[in-house]
Amino acid sequence: MKTPTLLLLLFVVFAGKVSSQEIHELEAVSAHYKKLQKLNKEANPMYSNLDAISFPMDGSMPGRQYIGIEPSYLTKEQVATLKTSFEFPANSSEQTRAELTYLLKLEKERTTASEARVLQLAKIGYWPPLEKNTNDLGQNADHLFWEYEEVTNKEAALDNYPNTLKLLAGVTRDMRIMEFTVKYHLLRARPYLLEPKLHNMQQMGSPSFASGHTLWAYIQAFVWSELLPEKRSEFLAVAFEVGHSREIMGIHYPSDEEAARVLAHTMLVKMTDNPEFKKDLEKAKAEWN
Repeated sequence: MKTPTLLLLLFVVFAGKVSSQEIHELEAVSAHYKKLQKLNKEANPMYSNLDAISFPMDGSMPGRQYIGIEPSYLTKEQVATLKTSFEFPANSSEQTRAELTYLLKLEKERTTASEARVLQLAKIGYWPPLEKNTNDLGQNADHLFWEYEEVTNKEAALDNYPNTLKLLAGVTRDMRIMEFTVKYHLLRARPYLLEPKLHNMQQMGSPSFASGHTLWAYIQAFVWSELLPEKRSEFLAVAFEVGHSREIMGIHYPSDEEAARVLAHTMLVKMTDNPEFKKDLEKAKAEWN
């Protein structure tokens, strides 16, 4: 399978530049993701047996309930288009092999402290209600302000920022819809299903691509950096740590993380087509000015 085409990536950057000047453009790929992305993504006929492996489906299928529900800021048509815009490197490809080798290296470098940290990060995440218009915020609503508190070391009272809360809840609702729409469309096998030497720290019940934790972390970071632009680099550093933590745990490929970063930004740019999103963003900004 192929990763997002050059045309798509150019579209993302171009859209970020012209979209009402509200959303910062996406930063270039960096760190180990840049190196791995240059490798061959195509299937290798010598290892074609690997390409037959996908995520095993069972009766539980966590997160499937978010597929098809009404988004807050995106349209269902935008969700459907984005679903088919991203593909992962073939299981048998040079890139996937290099990514698995990288995950094995991370496993050897785990420490008691690093394991404790990644398990802590694994618990972070907001789960919105299925209904669009409801007074119920869903599970872990306080986690919508987790990145703010992580960056500023200040505790935020959610009641003091109703517009920010509404914005973050709506954006993250759409993120959950997008996360599981893509996951169950592509059914990428988790890394430990391809590499038996890999000791994953958790057993996951949903497909690998793209990383939901990373999608959550980056779309939150992108929104927070619109509200507090002087701290953008700090919010993105937190999102990077969340994404990298999934690699340390052996449950996501680096390409899952980079795709989630690009997808999060693409989603936010597309949300600017919605007048309600633009209005809610301006109201949230006013709470921090």
